[in-house]
Amino acid sequence: MTASHLLGLLEPRLDPATREWLSRAGASSSGNALDASAFLEAFAMAGRRLGQKPLGTPEDTLAGLGLSLAPDTRTPALLGRVALLLRAQERLEPEGYEALVAACYRSGDNGERQAVLKTLPLLHHPERFLALARDACRTHVQPVFEAIACENPYPAAYFPESAFNQLVLKAVFTGVPLARVVGLERRHNSELARMAADYASERRAAGRDVPTDLTLLSPGASA
Repeated sequence: MTASHLLGLLEPRLDPATREWLSRAGASSSGNALDASAFLEAFAMAGRRLGQKPLGTPEDTLAGLGLSLAPDTRTPALLGRVALLLRAQERLEPEGYEALVAACYRSGDNGERQAVLKTLPLLHHPERFLALARDACRTHVQPVFEAIACENPYPAAYFPESAFNQLVLKAVFTGVPLARVVGLERRHNSELARMAADYASERRAAGRDVPTDLTLLSPGASA
């Protein structure tokens, strides 16, 4: 997906002034060069300028563009930020772009981090951002964790087995339905089944309920 595809979906839903702001957001005044400071400012301002009210965008429309989002995250702010990141990718050399994406994530608020994580699968050579994606799995901020763990093909495509297993178990710990973890059936493995069985045993020994989703991780569950 390119920025123009996403902007074509988003811009008709914006008022003229907001469309104009989005069209020049992050651009410097010197030719086609991208001013990183201006871009970061625009990326941060997108929440206020574009709005946080979810759009009634059909899931299959976004999926056709390669972007899968839960209904409550389909906001103009998130879609605009994804478009800004895709547009910046077209204008920067790889090293400069990697630094820009990292800055958007490291200095961003939760909404900005969610947008970065949702953009990762759409980028050129997305494996470059593996460390950033794994860092997101360590967060205690549930919406940020869900941005990488849920409706996101990146972990199944690029995480090593140990990291993918940790993500899946954290999803269980935090109450995220495993149906939202893309590629779980394909990435299911014996170590994950063992970890799930150990966790279930610990829960039973403590007299606690065992999450129903753990049955999806039992040996042979992916068969």
